[in-house]
Amino acid sequence: MDIAHLKTVVEGALLAAGEPLNLNQLNALFPDEEKPGHGLLREALAALDADLEGRAVELTEVGSGFRIQIRSRLMPVISQLWTEKTPRYSRALLETLAIIAYRQPITRGEIEQIRGVSLSANILRTLQERDWIKVVGHRDVPGRPELLGTSRAFLDYFNLRSLDELPTLAEIKDIDNLEPELELIHPAMAEAGPLESHANETTEEESTQEGRGEVPAGPSSPEPEAEAREPKTGSD
Repeated sequence: MDIAHLKTVVEGALLAAGEPLNLNQLNALFPDEEKPGHGLLREALAALDADLEGRAVELTEVGSGFRIQIRSRLMPVISQLWTEKTPRYSRALLETLAIIAYRQPITRGEIEQIRGVSLSANILRTLQERDWIKVVGHRDVPGRPELLGTSRAFLDYFNLRSLDELPTLAEIKDIDNLEPELELIHPAMAEAGPLESHANETTEEESTQEGRGEVPAGPSSPEPEAEAREPKTGSD
């Protein structure tokens, strides 16, 4: 199959899909007798990536496949198209998400032990509603507590192909640095397309609870060297 034609089809599919497409999904677009296979598809994707060099959009591979998105360096200007206020994420939520991402699979009790404070159910509910974490099993101990891990949507949302692309704990000197490292984006923007913007503030609900003392402010994050652990290679 002609690579130029295949590149055009792939570009159209990625623009129309509104979500990442993997090689199997792209291959399935063609009749059985015309399926290009993964090899030709990767050639077409490489050619498309080269064509997009220097343009406002880029080809990116994330956990679920490939997508075309606005370049992040343009977002300070492009994000002005959205008048809706960006979400505000608390330090407690970011700490919890970081612990799950780097220490998964992990139980709620183990998260509380690391942070040194009880974990609000609202934080876990928010992370699950965002589809950033999921239950991946149960610890084989009395009570069989749930084991939490990140989802493939977590990888897509933060522009990662795998957990190996997370910044190392030694690179994150403070939990506040989690926001620029992971490029938090507004969920509404994620639904409309893979446009990225930054947000690292506190949700109104969590701010109210912490003000009432229902979610005590935790101590500083554990020293990176003490908690460092190589992330796993995937998150399904």
